[in-house]
Amino acid sequence: MDAAFHIRPFAFDRVFETAVPLRTAHAETEDLQLMIATLEAELALARADCDRHVAVARADGFDAGLAQAQSDRDTALLAAVDALHATIETVEAELESVAQEAAREAASVAIVAAELLAGRALVEYPGGAIDAAIGRALQQVARGQEIGVAVAPDLVPEIERLVAIRQNGDRRHLALTVHADAALAIGDAHIHWDRGGVVLEAATRIAAIEAALGPVLERVDG
Repeated sequence: MDAAFHIRPFAFDRVFETAVPLRTAHAETEDLQLMIATLEAELALARADCDRHVAVARADGFDAGLAQAQSDRDTALLAAVDALHATIETVEAELESVAQEAAREAASVAIVAAELLAGRALVEYPGGAIDAAIGRALQQVARGQEIGVAVAPDLVPEIERLVAIRQNGDRRHLALTVHADAALAIGDAHIHWDRGGVVLEAATRIAAIEAALGPVLERVDG
């Protein structure tokens, strides 16, 4: 027999690993399933919590945006109201100025119109105002009372004609005497009797009109 060939005994005492029992593997599977279920539950809770936080954040953001929008709106409204008030005040001031100017012009026009009417009356019917004043004087004096009428020299014939017309229309005797006064202008007259008299002057009539319109002019200028 070859000396290099050796027979070695089999090691019967070698220990082999035993297989995992089926029951233990089943238990580990259940543990894994339980762990997975737990993780899924925690994930669902986390998602729900995340959704809640997102909803709260959205609500807070919406409220903040709404509050900002309302604040901007209020600021814009206040600015618009202030601008409107300023415009109204400006318009009121302009209207007041226009009204004052209109009143001033109206008063001036009234005075000019009165002067024009007085001038036209003197041209068309120079004795008309004097004749009317004589009529008022006759209503105030007693029957037969002498009345003197002083007028401009150029107007004596016209007034005498008007007095004659009155005398023809009145049964009583009218003691009216017309005489010339060079100091009087056409249209002016001094009518006098024992207990009174009337002064008829165009300048006085214009002054009366100006006096009547004076308060209007004062309010406008004031």
